[in-house]
Amino acid sequence: MTDAAAKPPLVRALWGATHPGPTLVVTALSLALGIAAGVEPARLVLLVAAVFAGQVSVGLSNDAIDGARDAAVGRTDKPIAGGAVTPERALAVAVAALVVAVALSVPLGPGLLAAHAIALASAWAYNAGLKSTPFSIVPFLLSFGLFPSFATLSQSDPGLAAPWASLAGAALGAAVHLTNVVRDLDDDRRTGVRGLPHRLGARASVVLAAFGIVVGAVAVLLGTDATPVGVIFFVAVLVVALAAAVLVFVRTPGRAVFQLTMLAALLLAAQLVAT
Repeated sequence: MTDAAAKPPLVRALWGATHPGPTLVVTALSLALGIAAGVEPARLVLLVAAVFAGQVSVGLSNDAIDGARDAAVGRTDKPIAGGAVTPERALAVAVAALVVAVALSVPLGPGLLAAHAIALASAWAYNAGLKSTPFSIVPFLLSFGLFPSFATLSQSDPGLAAPWASLAGAALGAAVHLTNVVRDLDDDRRTGVRGLPHRLGARASVVLAAFGIVVGAVAVLLGTDATPVGVIFFVAVLVVALAAAVLVFVRTPGRAVFQLTMLAALLLAAQLVAT
């Protein structure tokens, strides 16, 4: 089989470079929060489409900028590092997706447009180099902290989300950042990436992520009526986060710790939506 025949179609390769999992999860979360906030159907469609386009731009720009680094550590599972699509083409599509995301945000009002633009700018800044500094967590705190307001700002009577919701969003973002890099610490160090989790180390990063998730869950519980569903989600978050924090001292941080912490983060997201 020739190299050309072995390469996936361009569209599939580009989609694979968007970080499809996180892209779909964040998009689905915007839909869930929009429904929970009572956003009108037409405005909800625009919101979800804008968030999806924005996530595509963030994922593609990340892999386009990191293409050489990924290739250097043998990440041929990634389309750009594997040569299925060039960094230049991926970056061009990322810019186009960014323009679409901003354009779709305009009809939803200046508040949503500003919030989405700030979140996207911070994500691109992370991709462009902030990831290699002690301030690598800042874009996640900012973007995820704003995220609950996407739904409330998309309403015909817009407004910022409650402070407790923003705190929960920021805690979720911090957990995602601190935990997501645990699997790639060694590869990142080899290519010169030294963000906050790299400086803290795997164990400290997981413990801090678990603590942040618990803080977010407490904020949601105290900020809303203590319904049975809310209490169930709170207890679930607490148990899973505690399990992750304990496990990280029992064994070398790896896939199990990552999965537990991500499960706690997803439960926090579910608690936020459900309340």
